[in-house]
Amino acid sequence: MTQYFDAVIIGAGAAGLFCAGIAAQRGCSVLLIDHSEKVAEKIRISGGGRANFTNRDLDIRAPEKHFISDNPRFCRSALSRYTPQDFMALMQKHGIAFHEKHKGQLFCDRSAEDLIAMLLRECESEAVKAAGGSVSRWQPCAVQEVYFGTAPEGIFEAESAVSLHKISAECYQIDTDHGVVYSRNLVIATGGLSIPKIGATDFGYRLAKQFGHSIIEPRPALVPLTFDDQSWQPFAQLAGLALPVQISTGDKKQRTSFDEDVLFTHRGLSGPSVLQISSYWASNTPIRMNLLPGTDIPAVLTRAKQSSRKLIANELAAHVPSRLADAWAAQKPDWQRPINEASDKALSQLAEALSQWSLTPSGTEGYKKAEVTAGGVNTRELSSQTMESQKQPGLYFIGEVMDVTGWLGGYNFQWAWASGYACGMAVGKSV
Repeated sequence: MTQYFDAVIIGAGAAGLFCAGIAAQRGCSVLLIDHSEKVAEKIRISGGGRANFTNRDLDIRAPEKHFISDNPRFCRSALSRYTPQDFMALMQKHGIAFHEKHKGQLFCDRSAEDLIAMLLRECESEAVKAAGGSVSRWQPCAVQEVYFGTAPEGIFEAESAVSLHKISAECYQIDTDHGVVYSRNLVIATGGLSIPKIGATDFGYRLAKQFGHSIIEPRPALVPLTFDDQSWQPFAQLAGLALPVQISTGDKKQRTSFDEDVLFTHRGLSGPSVLQISSYWASNTPIRMNLLPGTDIPAVLTRAKQSSRKLIANELAAHVPSRLADAWAAQKPDWQRPINEASDKALSQLAEALSQWSLTPSGTEGYKKAEVTAGGVNTRELSSQTMESQKQPGLYFIGEVMDVTGWLGGYNFQWAWASGYACGMAVGKSV
């Protein structure tokens, strides 16, 4: 069966689903295609099943400070026009309760399923009916080929067509498992390479290249860091241990740091602080951690030497978890004695090691554990107002497939909503 739609959106995740509702509420006939059986699976599994759907701390005056991109100011327009407060208002309109967990991170009170149901309802709302729009969803449905050119004569005027809008003869032909569809507007919302077990592929990058776009090299982001077995052997026993740290990477001119918890694993480090820094970490460079942020470590050790006969490890255990204190003191013979017998030099070295622990990861846990993909479609070739390609008319990119990567804590979902909104409004205006 051959059909025409005002817009075809490939990818039924957060960005694609939200964009479909926005466009339909402006009178568009929309077809949403996804090769996975389940809709918005990444929403469903995020935030421990409660979806960290935005962050109220996003600064709309300078939203780029919470995002990484080769073109950092690109995200500013969309994020300023559709804010966390706008999405919170939509949640409240649908009666979905939510709460702030930590540093502005907002989660559904009950389940991420409530958020998915809301997005689906938005695609069938009274606003959609009043505008004369519609959203059809084909799942599971694979896309075999995409072409741009002259459509068969009469396709736009056929009575069987979903939309009767008159448009130019040039449009996209999308060959799918369910048949051939035509559209003047094609939206790519296929995401990145992270979490392949739920269907992540490089389809969006391949299609971008097909139409002349360049790709900023993709890499895993918000991902645990790993170390070679030999260097990590003294700390592998600490798997499961967590504590607050200050973590940083980069040189003095361009250093990035976060104050969050670190989690020791059998292969390396995870936890919020490490996921955050992983997005900034460059291969073969060190990260640095202060294991006692906010503590004057030299002063603490000096006072203890003057008043205590405890082992150094026992003194450290008053400030860090005892397992870490034992593992740390075991690294050097000079740290395995009563603190009153330790030399000033040994204690100075210990204080420096605790406050400036420098270690070089061998790599990351890769896309299978990465929450998002950094890199993607080069945003210098897109409109920051509409997300439309500057190389190919009617071609749009939204969400994670683009070279825009947010911090941990709801920022990436906010980018999905903001880019989807900008694109949906633009598609609606074009129709």
